[in-house]
Amino acid sequence: MKQLLLLFAFTSITLTFQAQNTVEVSLQPNYTDEVFYKISTNQVNNYPAANWELAFLRTSNFAFATRINDGIGIEAYQASDHVEDWSSINIENLENWPPLYNSDTDWNIGAIDQGTASYGWGEYNASNHHVEGAVIFVLKYPNDTYKKFMIEDFFGAYTFRYANWNTETSSWEEDQTVVLSNQDNPNHYFNYFNLTTGEEVTAAPENTDWDLVFKKYTTDLGEGTMYTVTGVLHNPTLTLAENVEETPTSNGNDLNYTEEINTIGHDWKSFDGAGYTVASDKYYYVKYENGTIYRIHFTSFEGGSTGDLSFTTEQLNNLSTVKFDNNNSFSIYPNPSTDRQVSLLYENQQRQEKSNVSIFNSNGVKVYQTQLQNNGFYHQSLNLSRLSAGIYIVKFTSGDFSTTQKLILN
Repeated sequence: MKQLLLLFAFTSITLTFQAQNTVEVSLQPNYTDEVFYKISTNQVNNYPAANWELAFLRTSNFAFATRINDGIGIEAYQASDHVEDWSSINIENLENWPPLYNSDTDWNIGAIDQGTASYGWGEYNASNHHVEGAVIFVLKYPNDTYKKFMIEDFFGAYTFRYANWNTETSSWEEDQTVVLSNQDNPNHYFNYFNLTTGEEVTAAPENTDWDLVFKKYTTDLGEGTMYTVTGVLHNPTLTLAENVEETPTSNGNDLNYTEEINTIGHDWKSFDGAGYTVASDKYYYVKYENGTIYRIHFTSFEGGSTGDLSFTTEQLNNLSTVKFDNNNSFSIYPNPSTDRQVSLLYENQQRQEKSNVSIFNSNGVKVYQTQLQNNGFYHQSLNLSRLSAGIYIVKFTSGDFSTTQKLILN
């Protein structure tokens, strides 16, 4: 009976790790929401897309970037590189001003960072180590309203000024000045601000609570043709790879991963005049910082009528470290293994306790066992070339504690 229970437990673990997860999210009709998704927890968070207008990078006192909300149709233009022109800016000159765009490959390059000053919008002052404003921008909204905007100073906070264009009087209304501290929202990449309401807003989950964001953004379709698309950008802590496969055969270890945040982007779907078709042969591989890899495959996209889309996720390996008490931890890599050479990383701070690893096949039969060194953090390589391809369970034991992980040998 004990052997049967053990085998049942192994089988349950295998099924759990192999399960493919189907995910359905909705940007709502006309894409009025931005949707943030966390793969490992299957967590979905919707935020109204129009809540924010500017996003200010707040990750350190020495890093800055300012993005416009191009997904709701805001356009940015450089109106002047002389701050003394602030009072004389005239929107009738809009067609003479260069348009500016957010990068869709790097979160740290926003439209406001694309101006002609040394730092896009400002110049470094060596005497006080501040970056001081040197460029005036005009923001055009989809309802043909305008705001002029400039960042006056950055030093652990953004001090910026803006004013609304009054169409009835053809003049600028009273200036508004805001100081937005980097200390706000410490677990977020950006602080978000709505110039229309004059309020700071929350427009994204904490950094660790999302991997992908489904949204509208501007991209270059080629030869400088800028166009607003609906697609997917990813968290900067991840790397991604795209692979064209008739059937999903890659284990994710043999691909070229990139940090470009539009690796998934928008071209996993196409419009044929009547509706959207999802590319059946495009698979995306998402790699976490700890080496864990997920495969994503899109299955439907309904467009702006509903904003609904669906995709599947599947974990291809299990590289997370199991820490089951204050003194022991354990992980395996690479997993899956193509050459059947694997490495164990483990920590055992209890000198008196022996540690060992056992490997069981899918029938619950022990096929490998070895004793590990004690006391400290260790790396130990295992040659499993005598084992055939398949799914195995690796059991790590140290004293009274034990844990299991799935291992795939290809």
